[in-house]
Amino acid sequence: MNKNAESSTAEFLAAQTFAVAGASTDRSKYGNKVFRALLASGRTVYPLNPSVPEVEGHTAYASIADLPEVPEALSIVTPPLVTRDVVQQAIAAGVKHVWMQPGAEDSQGSKLAREAGLNVIDDGSCVLVLLAVE
Repeated sequence: MNKNAESSTAEFLAAQTFAVAGASTDRSKYGNKVFRALLASGRTVYPLNPSVPEVEGHTAYASIADLPEVPEALSIVTPPLVTRDVVQQAIAAGVKHVWMQPGAEDSQGSKLAREAGLNVIDDGSCVLVLLAVE
Protein backbone atom coordinates (compact mmCIF):
# COMPACT_ATOMS: atom_id res chain seq x y z
CA MET A 1 0.00 0.00 0.00
CA ASN A 2 1.50 3.38 -0.95
CA LYS A 3 1.68 6.40 1.36
CA ASN A 4 -1.40 8.08 -0.14
CA ALA A 5 -3.43 4.92 0.26
CA GLU A 6 -2.20 4.54 3.83
CA SER A 7 -3.26 8.07 4.77
CA SER A 8 -6.62 7.61 2.99
CA THR A 9 -7.37 4.43 4.90
CA ALA A 10 -6.19 5.99 8.18
CA GLU A 11 -8.55 8.93 7.62
CA PHE A 12 -11.39 6.53 6.82
CA LEU A 13 -10.80 4.43 9.94
CA ALA A 14 -10.46 7.54 12.14
CA ALA A 15 -14.11 8.41 11.49
CA GLN A 16 -16.56 7.94 14.35
CA THR A 17 -19.70 7.14 12.35
CA PHE A 18 -20.03 4.70 9.48
CA ALA A 19 -22.61 3.27 7.12
CA VAL A 20 -22.28 0.05 5.14
CA ALA A 21 -24.09 0.10 1.81
CA GLY A 22 -25.00 -3.46 0.92
CA ALA A 23 -25.08 -4.66 4.52
CA SER A 24 -26.57 -8.14 4.32
CA THR A 25 -28.46 -10.44 6.66
CA ASP A 26 -26.43 -13.35 5.23
CA ARG A 27 -23.38 -13.85 7.47
CA SER A 28 -21.41 -15.42 4.60
CA LYS A 29 -21.66 -12.23 2.48
CA TYR A 30 -19.07 -9.45 2.63
CA GLY A 31 -21.73 -6.81 3.33
CA ASN A 32 -22.47 -8.60 6.60
CA LYS A 33 -18.83 -9.26 7.45
CA VAL A 34 -17.83 -5.62 6.93
CA PHE A 35 -20.79 -4.44 9.02
CA ARG A 36 -19.94 -6.82 11.87
CA ALA A 37 -16.20 -5.98 11.74
CA LEU A 38 -16.88 -2.24 12.03
CA LEU A 39 -19.35 -2.86 14.88
CA ALA A 40 -16.89 -5.12 16.69
CA SER A 41 -14.28 -2.35 16.54
CA GLY A 42 -16.52 -0.15 18.70
CA ARG A 43 -17.70 2.22 16.00
CA THR A 44 -21.19 3.58 15.36
CA VAL A 45 -22.33 1.77 12.21
CA TYR A 46 -25.57 1.92 10.24
CA PRO A 47 -26.60 -0.79 7.74
CA LEU A 48 -27.89 0.42 4.38
CA ASN A 49 -30.13 -2.08 2.63
CA PRO A 50 -33.54 -1.16 1.18
CA SER A 51 -34.65 -4.81 1.08
CA VAL A 52 -34.52 -5.80 4.76
CA PRO A 53 -35.85 -4.28 8.01
CA GLU A 54 -32.70 -5.01 10.03
CA VAL A 55 -29.18 -6.42 9.90
CA GLU A 56 -27.67 -8.13 12.94
CA GLY A 57 -30.36 -6.58 15.18
CA HIS A 58 -29.76 -3.03 13.88
CA THR A 59 -32.42 -1.12 11.94
CA ALA A 60 -31.56 -1.12 8.24
CA TYR A 61 -32.06 2.04 6.22
CA ALA A 62 -33.03 2.32 2.55
CA SER A 63 -30.79 5.31 1.79
CA ILE A 64 -28.23 7.63 3.33
CA ALA A 65 -30.91 10.33 3.57
CA ASP A 66 -32.94 8.02 5.86
CA LEU A 67 -30.14 7.65 8.44
CA PRO A 68 -30.53 9.35 11.84
CA GLU A 69 -27.22 11.16 11.22
CA VAL A 70 -24.84 11.67 8.30
CA PRO A 71 -22.04 9.12 8.65
CA GLU A 72 -18.49 10.43 8.26
CA ALA A 73 -17.49 7.30 6.35
CA LEU A 74 -19.25 4.93 3.99
CA SER A 75 -18.15 1.41 3.12
CA ILE A 76 -19.71 0.23 -0.13
CA VAL A 77 -20.32 -3.46 -0.79
CA THR A 78 -22.74 -3.28 -3.73
CA PRO A 79 -22.69 -4.08 -7.45
CA PRO A 80 -20.94 -1.25 -9.41
CA LEU A 81 -24.17 0.16 -10.87
CA VAL A 82 -25.62 0.48 -7.37
CA THR A 83 -22.31 1.92 -6.13
CA ARG A 84 -22.70 4.93 -8.43
CA ASP A 85 -26.13 5.73 -6.95
CA VAL A 86 -24.83 5.28 -3.39
CA VAL A 87 -21.91 7.62 -4.12
CA GLN A 88 -24.33 10.26 -5.40
CA GLN A 89 -26.34 9.90 -2.16
CA ALA A 90 -23.11 10.21 -0.14
CA ILE A 91 -22.09 13.40 -1.95
CA ALA A 92 -25.55 14.93 -1.46
CA ALA A 93 -25.56 14.05 2.26
CA GLY A 94 -22.06 15.32 3.02
CA VAL A 95 -20.25 12.04 3.70
CA LYS A 96 -16.48 12.67 3.84
CA HIS A 97 -14.97 9.21 3.17
CA VAL A 98 -16.00 6.47 0.75
CA TRP A 99 -14.41 3.02 0.54
CA MET A 100 -15.48 0.83 -2.37
CA GLN A 101 -14.79 -2.74 -1.33
CA PRO A 102 -13.35 -5.17 -3.91
CA GLY A 103 -15.97 -5.80 -6.60
CA ALA A 104 -17.98 -2.67 -5.76
CA GLU A 105 -15.71 -0.26 -7.63
CA ASP A 106 -17.31 2.02 -10.22
CA SER A 107 -14.98 4.37 -12.13
CA GLN A 108 -17.70 6.97 -12.72
CA GLY A 109 -18.68 6.86 -9.04
CA SER A 110 -15.03 7.26 -8.04
CA LYS A 111 -14.64 10.24 -10.37
CA LEU A 112 -17.80 11.92 -9.02
CA ALA A 113 -16.69 11.39 -5.41
CA ARG A 114 -13.19 12.75 -6.03
CA GLU A 115 -14.55 15.78 -7.88
CA ALA A 116 -16.80 16.46 -4.87
CA GLY A 117 -13.76 16.38 -2.59
CA LEU A 118 -14.39 13.08 -0.84
CA ASN A 119 -11.60 10.81 0.40
CA VAL A 120 -12.01 7.81 -1.95
CA ILE A 121 -10.53 4.35 -1.53
CA ASP A 122 -11.10 2.20 -4.60
CA ASP A 123 -7.79 0.43 -5.08
CA GLY A 124 -9.02 -3.11 -4.44
CA SER A 125 -8.03 -3.06 -0.77
CA CYS A 126 -10.46 -4.49 1.75
CA VAL A 127 -11.47 -2.94 5.06
CA LEU A 128 -11.69 -6.42 6.60
CA VAL A 129 -7.94 -6.89 6.17
CA LEU A 130 -7.17 -3.64 8.00
CA LEU A 131 -9.71 -4.23 10.77
CA ALA A 132 -8.24 -7.66 11.39
CA VAL A 133 -4.89 -6.09 12.27
CA GLU A 134 -6.20 -2.94 13.91
